[in-house]
Amino acid sequence: MSTKVDEVVETASSERPEQPSSEQRSYEVRTYGCQMNVHDSERLSGLLEEAGYTKAATGTSADLVVFNTCAVRENADNKLYGNLSQLAPVKQERPGMQIAVGGCLAQKDRDVVVRKAPWVDVVFGTHNIGSLPALLERARHNNEAQVEILESLEAFPSTLPAKRESAYAGWVSISVGCNNTCTFCIVPALRGKEVDRRPGDVLAEVQALVDEGVLEVTLLGQNVNAYGASFADPELGRDRGAFAALLHACGDIDGLERVRFTSPHPAEFTDDVIEAMAATPNVCPQLHMPLQSGSDRVLRSMRRSYRKTRFLGIIEKVRAAMPHAAITTDIIVGFPGETEEDFAETLDVVRKARFTSAYTFQYSKRPGTPAAEMADQVPKAVVQERFERLIALQEEVSLEENRKIVGREVELLVADAPNKKNVAAARMSGRARDGRLVHFPPIGAIDGTVRPGDIVTVDVTSAAPHFLIADGLVKSHRRTRAGDAFERGVTPKTPPIGVGLGLPQIGVPAPLPAVTGCSA
Repeated sequence: MSTKVDEVVETASSERPEQPSSEQRSYEVRTYGCQMNVHDSERLSGLLEEAGYTKAATGTSADLVVFNTCAVRENADNKLYGNLSQLAPVKQERPGMQIAVGGCLAQKDRDVVVRKAPWVDVVFGTHNIGSLPALLERARHNNEAQVEILESLEAFPSTLPAKRESAYAGWVSISVGCNNTCTFCIVPALRGKEVDRRPGDVLAEVQALVDEGVLEVTLLGQNVNAYGASFADPELGRDRGAFAALLHACGDIDGLERVRFTSPHPAEFTDDVIEAMAATPNVCPQLHMPLQSGSDRVLRSMRRSYRKTRFLGIIEKVRAAMPHAAITTDIIVGFPGETEEDFAETLDVVRKARFTSAYTFQYSKRPGTPAAEMADQVPKAVVQERFERLIALQEEVSLEENRKIVGREVELLVADAPNKKNVAAARMSGRARDGRLVHFPPIGAIDGTVRPGDIVTVDVTSAAPHFLIADGLVKSHRRTRAGDAFERGVTPKTPPIGVGLGLPQIGVPAPLPAVTGCSA
């Protein structure tokens, strides 16, 4: 084992059957948690296909099942170990099958995974996803489980190939890790300190996706508006204009129609980012701004270094620059010590901020976080009752805000989002530029068949809290390269980009050679 590995544990039965080579093997990646994990799973798929694995067909059993896990919520542990238990008899019946567990929960639990589920073959952490093919081969060769956890990132994940899940939209990481110390959050302990990616590498990956027909890119980071921390001048400190400059540079990439980003931190949100959003045509009028709590006292206890007035001030500035911007948020209910008065402050912010939607969570105690040791843990019944009141208020606000869109023409990027209600109503779905989900019938001024990845314009006819309906005729339809790729069953496979960490000049890179797509 490498001396760079912080912890290596080798366990499991020596009676494991001989296993077939990777060239004959199929794989499945099961992803839990945030967008960062979804993108990491694309990297895992790219690595496995480069090593000779093929993606298992839907509904078939794979020779390799990889769990890319989340550790933010308490039920993540239960979900993982429940799913591993279900696979134990499957593996007994299938000689040579392998199971790997990676991601945040693997980073947290380490060798606990194979103690609880000794039929697991490989456990790897958030900092060494590139090791998976080698660890699988080693587990086969040695007939024993391999657990390899690194404590820090050796190379940015962009140096790994990625097998993309979508023909029309792509994730692009601009940083990993987080320098904040929120008392409820385990992410910094599992993802490490913030490491920023070189702007030139970010833009090169965006260009590679666009060259493959991708229309929409989402820039990812635990705290995107802290981007530039790794480029800090010892005397001047963080390059505070780096993220705004990156947004402007994305605006210069021909063929890139939509740019989104997630997630910023209110404490570090600067006016130049608002200006860049408003001035760059392909940056979407959408902002996801985590609130967590509307109570200054609770925010202080959370170590969230902003207050209610600061948060609402940012919302006001964004709407002044982009009147129709859709603003979404995250809210935690029942943080230790939260009183009814504190919760009332959260409801007050929801009423004033007029969020399009909110991701609401009941506080979940996570071992290893300061909040887990705090006194005054709120009783479950109280948390549940507050949670229900928050959802009811937010649904009321969402419906009111969505009704304001009725009668308006919206441009949709058609999505691959089939559901029973849409099928029954002969509708398709798409995302407006502000991120709202819109269901529409593909009839009217259409050019052949409307495909996911195409662009249509429609008039909104009705609203619900979580979506809009456009039941009139499609007003225009533009066929795209992304739609062509979807129709062929092809998604991009982007090559490794970047060789390290550091800062080149901001600017659009020279176009990269086209990358041949691979079958979905």
